[in-house]
Amino acid sequence: TPMYFFLANLSLLDTAYISTTVPQILVHLLAPVWVMPHHACLTQIFFLHFLAPWECCLRTATAYDHYAAICQPLRYLVLMGQRTRTGLASISCLLALTSALTHTILAALLKFCGPRLITHFSCDLPPLLKLSCSTTWANELALLFFSFLVALAPCALVVSFYIHVVTAVFRTHSAEGQRKAFSTRGAHITMVCIFYITSVLHCILPSSAHSGLRDRVLSVLYVGLAPMLNPIVYGTCETRPHSSTVRLAHT
Repeated sequence: TPMYFFLANLSLLDTAYISTTVPQILVHLLAPVWVMPHHACLTQIFFLHFLAPWECCLRTATAYDHYAAICQPLRYLVLMGQRTRTGLASISCLLALTSALTHTILAALLKFCGPRLITHFSCDLPPLLKLSCSTTWANELALLFFSFLVALAPCALVVSFYIHVVTAVFRTHSAEGQRKAFSTRGAHITMVCIFYITSVLHCILPSSAHSGLRDRVLSVLYVGLAPMLNPIVYGTCETRPHSSTVRLAHT
């Protein structure tokens, strides 16, 4: 079904995402200073800015799936056909790939002439820009542009979809139906808020506005907390409608 198609993609993305960052965080907990080659830093920047925007777009597609299921139930299978699912996943991947290549190429052109000590868990762009002795306006402009394209714009679409969902739920006169809908979708909205707010704040703020502690806290929230909670939230919430459908079929 469309719902499990997007959840499967999201689970694979979360696995790849935390595999890019969490092992390095664990290494930093054991060693106060860890040396990373320049090419390894660029590789991590590529994967960070490829997987995170892809997840943003996939969460938007998941929100559209919820909108179609609740607000357009009779046309759900038509709106979320195989061609639509494949198209949404492909567009998400292409946007994320464009973002990653742009950031990686611009980061490779930076020059460093001072101390190269990054006070961060990973080799990400905001702390890297603070170390550069060359101009970083192109990097910050790219960060701002792609933050709007793959973070703020999808976030606005998610808000729009869930406004329609909440409105449709309130139109139902069944208190039990409203309770079930909010118990299921409320957890999804919470996860979307955690991921989008932390990632947008992390990317959209200029390098001069980043403090070391705040930057690390934001990165841990959207790198570690969201992927850790996703299996719990989506696993428990998505099994309820499925199990109730099975019981109805047997009766």
